[in-house]
Amino acid sequence: MKLGQVRQNGAVIAAIFEGGTARPIPAHTLIDLINRSEVESTPLPELASKLASRHPVEATPLIPIHPVEVWASGCTYETSAVFRDGETVELDKGTREGMYAYVYREPRPEIFFKGTCRVCVGPGQNIGIRADSKFTAPEPELAVVLGKKGAIVGYTLANDVSAWDIERENALYLPQSKVYTACCSLGPVMVTADEIKDPYNLHMTCEILRDGVTRFLGSTSTGKLHRKIETIVEYLVRSNPVPAGSVLCTGTGIIVTEEVALAPGDVVRIHVEEIGELINTCAIV
Repeated sequence: MKLGQVRQNGAVIAAIFEGGTARPIPAHTLIDLINRSEVESTPLPELASKLASRHPVEATPLIPIHPVEVWASGCTYETSAVFRDGETVELDKGTREGMYAYVYREPRPEIFFKGTCRVCVGPGQNIGIRADSKFTAPEPELAVVLGKKGAIVGYTLANDVSAWDIERENALYLPQSKVYTACCSLGPVMVTADEIKDPYNLHMTCEILRDGVTRFLGSTSTGKLHRKIETIVEYLVRSNPVPAGSVLCTGTGIIVTEEVALAPGDVVRIHVEEIGELINTCAIV
Protein backbone atom coordinates (compact mmCIF):
# COMPACT_ATOMS: atom_id res chain seq x y z
CA MET A 1 0.00 0.00 0.00
CA LYS A 2 1.18 3.51 -0.84
CA LEU A 3 0.64 5.89 2.05
CA GLY A 4 1.49 9.54 2.33
CA GLN A 5 0.05 12.88 3.25
CA VAL A 6 -2.19 15.47 1.61
CA ARG A 7 -3.63 18.83 2.57
CA GLN A 8 -7.36 18.96 3.22
CA ASN A 9 -9.27 21.89 4.70
CA GLY A 10 -6.00 23.47 5.72
CA ALA A 11 -4.75 20.41 7.62
CA VAL A 12 -2.08 17.87 6.70
CA ILE A 13 -3.55 14.37 6.94
CA ALA A 14 -2.60 10.86 5.86
CA ALA A 15 -3.94 9.31 2.68
CA ILE A 16 -3.86 6.14 0.62
CA PHE A 17 -2.55 6.81 -2.89
CA GLU A 18 -4.04 4.78 -5.71
CA GLY A 19 -3.10 5.69 -9.24
CA GLY A 20 -3.47 9.42 -9.62
CA THR A 21 -5.88 9.87 -6.73
CA ALA A 22 -5.82 9.75 -2.95
CA ARG A 23 -8.22 8.56 -0.29
CA PRO A 24 -7.79 10.87 2.71
CA ILE A 25 -7.64 9.51 6.25
CA PRO A 26 -9.27 12.22 8.39
CA ALA A 27 -7.80 13.32 11.73
CA HIS A 28 -4.59 11.29 11.28
CA THR A 29 -1.09 12.12 10.10
CA LEU A 30 1.05 9.21 8.95
CA ILE A 31 2.81 9.19 12.33
CA ASP A 32 -0.59 9.02 14.03
CA LEU A 33 -1.42 5.98 11.91
CA ILE A 34 1.88 4.26 12.72
CA ASN A 35 1.41 4.82 16.45
CA ARG A 36 -2.23 3.72 16.40
CA SER A 37 -1.34 0.63 14.40
CA GLU A 38 1.11 -0.42 17.10
CA VAL A 39 -1.18 0.42 20.04
CA GLU A 40 -4.06 -1.54 18.51
CA SER A 41 -1.83 -4.32 17.12
CA THR A 42 -3.44 -3.83 13.73
CA PRO A 43 -1.36 -4.06 10.54
CA LEU A 44 -0.81 -0.61 9.09
CA PRO A 45 -2.43 -1.35 5.68
CA GLU A 46 -5.49 -2.83 7.38
CA LEU A 47 -5.89 0.17 9.67
CA ALA A 48 -5.42 2.65 6.82
CA SER A 49 -8.03 0.87 4.69
CA LYS A 50 -10.49 0.91 7.58
CA LEU A 51 -10.10 4.64 8.25
CA ALA A 52 -9.72 6.01 4.71
CA SER A 53 -12.47 7.78 2.84
CA ARG A 54 -14.26 5.69 0.23
CA HIS A 55 -14.25 8.65 -2.14
CA PRO A 56 -10.94 9.26 -3.95
CA VAL A 57 -9.93 12.84 -4.63
CA GLU A 58 -7.34 14.59 -6.76
CA ALA A 59 -4.53 15.56 -4.38
CA THR A 60 -0.89 16.52 -4.56
CA PRO A 61 1.35 14.33 -2.38
CA LEU A 62 3.12 16.27 0.35
CA ILE A 63 6.09 15.02 2.35
CA PRO A 64 4.86 11.50 3.25
CA ILE A 65 5.84 11.80 6.90
CA HIS A 66 7.06 14.58 9.17
CA PRO A 67 9.72 12.44 10.83
CA VAL A 68 10.43 12.73 14.53
CA GLU A 69 14.09 12.08 13.75
CA VAL A 70 16.08 11.40 10.59
CA TRP A 71 19.22 9.27 10.72
CA ALA A 72 21.53 8.28 7.89
CA SER A 73 24.15 5.67 7.19
CA GLY A 74 27.23 6.06 5.01
CA CYS A 75 29.75 3.80 3.28
CA THR A 76 27.05 1.21 2.61
CA TYR A 77 27.92 1.11 -1.10
CA GLU A 78 31.50 0.63 -2.27
CA THR A 79 31.20 3.55 -4.71
CA SER A 80 30.46 5.91 -1.83
CA ALA A 81 33.31 4.66 0.35
CA VAL A 82 35.84 4.98 -2.46
CA PHE A 83 34.69 8.47 -3.45
CA ARG A 84 34.72 9.83 0.10
CA ASP A 85 38.16 8.56 1.09
CA GLY A 86 40.81 11.14 1.82
CA GLU A 87 41.65 10.67 5.47
CA THR A 88 43.58 7.55 6.44
CA VAL A 89 43.65 5.52 9.63
CA GLU A 90 46.50 3.55 11.23
CA LEU A 91 46.17 -0.24 11.14
CA ASP A 92 48.28 -2.98 12.69
CA LYS A 93 51.96 -3.19 11.71
CA GLY A 94 52.07 0.42 10.57
CA THR A 95 49.86 -0.02 7.51
CA ARG A 96 47.25 2.59 6.63
CA GLU A 97 44.01 2.62 4.71
CA GLY A 98 41.29 5.10 3.84
CA MET A 99 38.99 6.03 6.72
CA TYR A 100 35.85 5.30 4.72
CA ALA A 101 37.21 2.03 3.30
CA TYR A 102 37.82 0.96 6.89
CA VAL A 103 34.21 1.69 7.85
CA TYR A 104 32.94 -0.04 4.69
CA ARG A 105 34.61 -3.33 5.58
CA GLU A 106 34.16 -3.28 9.38
CA PRO A 107 30.97 -4.60 11.04
CA ARG A 108 29.96 -1.29 12.65
CA PRO A 109 28.32 1.05 10.11
CA GLU A 110 28.65 4.80 9.92
CA ILE A 111 25.46 6.30 11.35
CA PHE A 112 24.83 9.98 11.89
CA PHE A 113 21.96 12.23 12.91
CA LYS A 114 20.53 14.05 9.90
CA GLY A 115 18.00 16.14 11.82
CA THR A 116 14.27 16.37 12.45
CA CYS A 117 11.32 17.34 10.29
CA ARG A 118 12.65 20.91 10.58
CA VAL A 119 15.25 20.17 7.87
CA CYS A 120 13.00 18.02 5.68
CA VAL A 121 11.04 18.87 2.55
CA GLY A 122 8.73 16.88 0.31
CA PRO A 123 8.03 16.49 -3.41
CA GLY A 124 8.04 19.73 -5.35
CA GLN A 125 9.69 21.74 -2.59
CA ASN A 126 13.16 23.29 -2.78
CA ILE A 127 16.17 21.40 -1.51
CA GLY A 128 18.96 23.50 -0.06
CA ILE A 129 22.42 24.50 -1.22
CA ARG A 130 24.46 26.00 1.61
CA ALA A 131 25.57 29.53 0.83
CA ASP A 132 29.10 28.63 2.02
CA SER A 133 29.41 25.52 -0.18
CA LYS A 134 30.74 25.29 -3.72
CA PHE A 135 30.12 21.55 -4.11
CA THR A 136 26.71 20.47 -2.92
CA ALA A 137 25.37 17.23 -4.38
CA PRO A 138 22.30 15.02 -4.11
CA GLU A 139 22.60 11.60 -2.50
CA PRO A 140 19.73 9.40 -3.71
CA GLU A 141 18.86 6.78 -1.11
CA LEU A 142 16.34 4.17 -0.13
CA ALA A 143 14.96 5.16 3.27
CA VAL A 144 13.06 3.13 5.82
CA VAL A 145 10.32 4.43 8.07
CA LEU A 146 10.59 3.00 11.56
CA GLY A 147 8.00 1.97 14.10
CA LYS A 148 8.52 1.04 17.71
CA LYS A 149 11.84 -0.64 18.60
CA GLY A 150 13.20 -0.19 15.09
CA ALA A 151 10.52 -2.15 13.26
CA ILE A 152 10.53 -1.34 9.54
CA VAL A 153 7.01 -0.24 8.65
CA GLY A 154 7.68 1.15 5.18
CA TYR A 155 10.04 2.41 2.50
CA THR A 156 10.38 5.78 0.81
CA LEU A 157 12.93 7.71 -1.25
CA ALA A 158 15.35 10.16 0.30
CA ASN A 159 17.73 12.79 -0.98
CA ASP A 160 20.47 13.18 1.64
CA VAL A 161 21.69 16.49 0.19
CA SER A 162 25.31 17.06 1.21
CA ALA A 163 27.89 19.83 1.02
CA TRP A 164 30.77 17.59 -0.01
CA ASP A 165 33.43 20.29 -0.01
CA ILE A 166 32.80 21.06 3.67
CA GLU A 167 33.16 17.43 4.71
CA ARG A 168 36.25 17.03 2.53
CA GLU A 169 37.94 19.95 4.25
CA ASN A 170 37.81 18.03 7.53
CA ALA A 171 35.82 14.95 8.54
CA LEU A 172 34.81 16.70 11.77
CA TYR A 173 32.82 19.14 9.65
CA LEU A 174 30.43 16.34 8.61
CA PRO A 175 27.48 17.73 10.66
CA GLN A 176 27.76 21.05 8.80
CA SER A 177 27.96 19.18 5.50
CA LYS A 178 24.88 17.14 6.30
CA VAL A 179 22.58 19.16 8.56
CA TYR A 180 21.10 22.47 7.45
CA THR A 181 17.86 23.92 6.07
CA ALA A 182 16.18 21.73 3.39
CA CYS A 183 19.03 19.19 3.43
CA CYS A 184 16.70 16.18 3.29
CA SER A 185 13.91 15.43 0.87
CA LEU A 186 11.48 12.52 1.36
CA GLY A 187 8.78 11.09 -0.86
CA PRO A 188 6.72 10.90 -2.87
CA VAL A 189 4.98 8.24 -0.77
CA MET A 190 5.77 5.54 1.76
CA VAL A 191 5.21 1.99 0.55
CA THR A 192 4.29 -0.34 3.40
CA ALA A 193 6.86 -3.02 4.19
CA ASP A 194 4.58 -5.88 3.16
CA GLU A 195 4.51 -4.59 -0.43
CA ILE A 196 8.30 -4.40 -0.94
CA LYS A 197 9.01 -8.10 -1.14
CA ASP A 198 12.73 -7.67 -1.82
CA PRO A 199 14.29 -4.32 -0.81
CA TYR A 200 17.58 -5.52 -2.35
CA ASN A 201 16.12 -5.71 -5.85
CA LEU A 202 15.19 -2.09 -6.51
CA HIS A 203 16.57 -0.13 -9.46
CA MET A 204 17.22 3.52 -8.62
CA THR A 205 18.04 6.39 -10.97
CA CYS A 206 19.01 10.00 -10.36
CA GLU A 207 18.87 12.77 -12.94
CA ILE A 208 19.97 16.39 -12.62
CA LEU A 209 18.53 18.87 -15.10
CA ARG A 210 19.53 22.48 -15.71
CA ASP A 211 17.26 24.57 -17.90
CA GLY A 212 15.57 21.35 -19.02
CA VAL A 213 18.84 19.73 -20.14
CA THR A 214 20.18 16.59 -18.46
CA ARG A 215 23.55 17.29 -16.82
CA PHE A 216 23.82 14.01 -14.93
CA LEU A 217 22.17 10.61 -15.09
CA GLY A 218 23.20 7.77 -12.79
CA SER A 219 21.75 4.53 -11.53
CA THR A 220 22.33 1.77 -9.04
CA SER A 221 20.65 -1.30 -7.57
CA THR A 222 19.93 -1.76 -3.89
CA GLY A 223 21.40 -5.20 -4.46
CA LYS A 224 24.77 -3.47 -4.15
CA LEU A 225 24.12 -2.54 -0.53
CA HIS A 226 27.06 -3.91 1.45
CA ARG A 227 25.03 -4.28 4.64
CA LYS A 228 21.59 -5.63 5.40
CA ILE A 229 19.13 -2.87 6.24
CA GLU A 230 18.14 -4.74 9.40
CA THR A 231 21.79 -4.68 10.49
CA ILE A 232 21.99 -0.90 10.12
CA VAL A 233 18.74 -0.53 12.07
CA GLU A 234 20.03 -2.84 14.80
CA TYR A 235 23.14 -0.69 15.27
CA LEU A 236 21.00 2.48 15.18
CA VAL A 237 18.78 1.42 18.06
CA ARG A 238 21.59 0.10 20.28
CA SER A 239 21.36 2.18 23.47
CA ASN A 240 19.41 4.65 21.35
CA PRO A 241 15.62 4.14 21.48
CA VAL A 242 14.73 5.94 18.26
CA PRO A 243 11.05 6.95 18.41
CA ALA A 244 8.39 5.55 16.10
CA GLY A 245 7.90 7.76 13.09
CA SER A 246 11.63 8.22 12.50
CA VAL A 247 13.37 7.70 9.17
CA LEU A 248 16.69 6.00 8.39
CA CYS A 249 18.43 6.73 5.08
CA THR A 250 20.43 3.68 4.03
CA GLY A 251 23.24 5.29 2.02
CA THR A 252 23.85 6.22 -1.60
CA GLY A 253 25.22 4.17 -4.46
CA ILE A 254 25.05 7.03 -6.98
CA ILE A 255 27.91 9.52 -6.87
CA VAL A 256 27.57 13.01 -8.33
CA THR A 257 30.99 14.53 -9.00
CA GLU A 258 32.11 18.13 -8.57
CA GLU A 259 31.77 18.89 -12.27
CA VAL A 260 27.99 18.66 -11.89
CA ALA A 261 27.66 20.28 -8.46
CA LEU A 262 24.15 21.57 -7.80
CA ALA A 263 23.29 25.17 -8.69
CA PRO A 264 20.17 27.22 -7.93
CA GLY A 265 17.35 26.23 -10.28
CA ASP A 266 18.67 22.71 -10.96
CA VAL A 267 16.05 19.97 -10.78
CA VAL A 268 16.85 16.61 -9.15
CA ARG A 269 14.73 13.58 -10.02
CA ILE A 270 15.11 10.33 -8.06
CA HIS A 271 13.11 7.35 -9.28
CA VAL A 272 12.35 3.82 -8.10
CA GLU A 273 9.47 2.20 -9.96
CA GLU A 274 8.02 0.52 -6.88
CA ILE A 275 7.93 3.79 -4.90
CA GLY A 276 7.66 6.60 -7.44
CA GLU A 277 9.61 9.72 -8.33
CA LEU A 278 10.92 12.36 -5.96
CA ILE A 279 11.45 15.71 -7.73
CA ASN A 280 12.95 18.84 -6.17
CA THR A 281 14.39 22.14 -7.36
CA CYS A 282 17.55 23.55 -5.78
CA ALA A 283 17.86 26.89 -3.99
CA ILE A 284 20.46 28.69 -1.88
CA VAL A 285 19.60 28.61 1.83
